[in-house]
Amino acid sequence: MQRADVIILGGGLVGLTIAVALDKHGLSSIVVDPVDPEKTLTPQYDGRATAVASASWRMLDAIGVGDRLEGQGCPIRSIRVSDGLEPGGLQFEPAPDDDPLGIMFENRLLRAALRDSAMAADNVTLVMPGRPAEVVRDGAGVRVALDDSRLLAAPLLIGAEGRSSPSREAARIPVARWNYDHAAIIVTIEHELSHDETAYEIFYPTGPFAILPMLPGTRSAIVWSVPARDAAAILDLPERAMAAEIEKRMGGFLGAIRMAGPRASYPLGFHHATTITAERLALAGDAAHGIHPIAGQGLNLGFRDAAALTQVLVEGARLGMDLGDAQLLARYQRWRSLDTFMVAAATDGLTRLYGVPGRTASAVRRFGMGAVQRIGPLKDRLMAEARGETGDLPLLLRGLPI
Repeated sequence: MQRADVIILGGGLVGLTIAVALDKHGLSSIVVDPVDPEKTLTPQYDGRATAVASASWRMLDAIGVGDRLEGQGCPIRSIRVSDGLEPGGLQFEPAPDDDPLGIMFENRLLRAALRDSAMAADNVTLVMPGRPAEVVRDGAGVRVALDDSRLLAAPLLIGAEGRSSPSREAARIPVARWNYDHAAIIVTIEHELSHDETAYEIFYPTGPFAILPMLPGTRSAIVWSVPARDAAAILDLPERAMAAEIEKRMGGFLGAIRMAGPRASYPLGFHHATTITAERLALAGDAAHGIHPIAGQGLNLGFRDAAALTQVLVEGARLGMDLGDAQLLARYQRWRSLDTFMVAAATDGLTRLYGVPGRTASAVRRFGMGAVQRIGPLKDRLMAEARGETGDLPLLLRGLPI
């Protein structure tokens, strides 16, 4: 039987981040994931890109992953928000000598850097691909039997398997969930004019349309929310027709465009677990919460889970506590519950607010954005939220070791 301080089910971005962060503080983990890791590094597997908030980036840098990503991401120096192509709106722009609001990375590059860090770690064992056949959690600890007959044991199980988490289902944790009846179309484009490291969020009644800057300066990722019934037809458009549709929604402000990568589509929905802990179990990332990508906070919420859970476990280990102790898990639950609920509620509210059609609704929204633009403290607060710098921040999100 192979033993470790924790067993992590799920070797995605959040699961690997937890493993690497724990290793940096002397705790061991076994990461189990059924997907062949080589497949996860191709654009065809996941063509998405993520805006890593500045606080999340400080954590990645603190655990040694930042060095592996150096020069591969595009800083976000400005965010512009508008109601359709109407004038006005919001612009978030930090001072020239301040950190960027975030850094855009292709998900496959994040995954490669985290996997390389995990493979180089002394205290991380990767079982990828590997599939649990039986999981037992009780007062004595956690035992996992893999389908190849290997046996694993640890005091704590971390469920980071994503939205359909088997660990969450096995623990019978209730989940509030609903679908938005929308799908996100993901594609990379090349455009004639430079994006100047600016991200755009354009709200249409049919759904938000995001333009996210990537390297080089004439390359961007598009996240286009469309009614679910239209997604298949849009995905099947010829290259020139697809480019024309995207250019029309951009208003032509980045010049002529062309398609520069494979297309993908993901259904959009909301889910929020009523609790993120159970006996010897902690949930993290999409296993605990899934939100609309309207504000780009989904993965960053998972990174905040990783930072908080790592700090709870490291400090508990230094006190000689059982890492599956109910007191430690209760601390993690308290730390993350308010933040995840508030972000989930805010993104859901924005999705519904900007989905109201009509000129009157548009005028009200533009008036509200104009007011925020003029009220400095409120605008600064929203910018801090985008950076992930509000609330009781774990040490790693401040760039500090535990």
